Amino acid sequence: MKFERFGRLFVAIATSAVLVCAALLNTACEKRDTQGGPTGQSDAGLPKEIKVGIYMPMTGPTATFGTSSVHGFQMAADELNAAGGINGSMVKLIVEDDQGKPDEAKTVVTKLISKDQVVAVLGEVGSSRSIAAAPICQQNKVPMLTPSSTNEEVTKKGDYIFRVCYIDPFQGEVGARFAFETLKFKKAAILTDIKNDYSVGLSKTFKEAFTKMGGQIVVEQTYQEGDTNFNAQLTGIRAANPEFIYAPGYYTDIGQIAKQARELGIKNEVPLIGGDGWDSPKLWEGGKEALNGCFFSNHYSISDPSEHVQKFIKSFQEKYKGETPDALAALAYDGAKVLFDAMKRANSVKGDKVRDELAKTQSYKGVTGLISINKDRNAVKSAVILEVRDGKYVYKDTIAPPGMTAEKPAAAEAPKTAEEPKKEAAAK
Repeated sequence: MKFERFGRLFVAIATSAVLVCAALLNTACEKRDTQGGPTGQSDAGLPKEIKVGIYMPMTGPTATFGTSSVHGFQMAADELNAAGGINGSMVKLIVEDDQGKPDEAKTVVTKLISKDQVVAVLGEVGSSRSIAAAPICQQNKVPMLTPSSTNEEVTKKGDYIFRVCYIDPFQGEVGARFAFETLKFKKAAILTDIKNDYSVGLSKTFKEAFTKMGGQIVVEQTYQEGDTNFNAQLTGIRAANPEFIYAPGYYTDIGQIAKQARELGIKNEVPLIGGDGWDSPKLWEGGKEALNGCFFSNHYSISDPSEHVQKFIKSFQEKYKGETPDALAALAYDGAKVLFDAMKRANSVKGDKVRDELAKTQSYKGVTGLISINKDRNAVKSAVILEVRDGKYVYKDTIAPPGMTAEKPAAAEAPKTAEEPKKEAAAK
């Protein structure tokens, strides 16, 4: 009987313990659901620390894109926190390296959401990586904002996916309009990175716009990112005798393409024209002379004399030891600012609340221009055309979307190379 009474007592104690643990576990889960993570935030207030995930190519062939972008994100977050954060809550950025690989992008974004419990995601630069990771954010109802992926498919992945850059249909049209209307070219060659969604999308929209205006595509050639020998493609292009080559690839290849084109006798009078993927200090690795007289569309010009643009450039150079912010840094800075502004207005980090406020963004004054988010969650804004000249990016033109008036910067001093600010800082 003693053993029976002891047994009943043990069962009662054990049952009570289980019930208490279950109650504590439920309470903990409820607290987690309402105070952070992909399940969102209660409207009662914000957590003390707001975790925002970043996925970028910090290593690999496009690592300069990742470095520039993270610098822009971090500068925006530091300024925000120094000014009191988001309604008193500090922002913490958690950076993951996707190595420039779509599969790795999916892996790290899954980790950011499920393990790190971030409430929003910033990234990527490369459209292929953004397209790969966006469905994960959409499924978990975590807002994702890409600062610089221009392929139109990115935001089609769901209503939680946004961007602060223009899209390829517009950027391809910009290249076509500049070539046809400004340079008066009628015959184009196209050289596409066939494995890159960004390059493929730009080539497609450029071709449509250029031929619609009356231009002729005399030859089309393809390559794959990482190729080192372009002689076969360039020989075919030379034989077709185009007036210019539309080459919307990444900086990793463009320098070598230009160098080999000149070696094959395609002179500088036949320029390459490309997109914002050219924007990197490493563009010059093929040789400055080979790129002289080439052009590319971009998101802003460092020679823009606007006070807020020059203030951003000065602050960036002070923070990062004389480094001049490229378009990726400026877009990342703007993207983070737009996200933080939406969180402030929502007074919440709950996914649907932040999503709704992002969708309401209109005429936000960014470094890269006025940012308005349309019904497809894309930014409507102008593009600039830059000429590559003696290691500098020289402002040439601003081209606005149909129905908008381009705001062109006033005359300003010649833009500096990436090395000049470092030399000036060292001299001080």
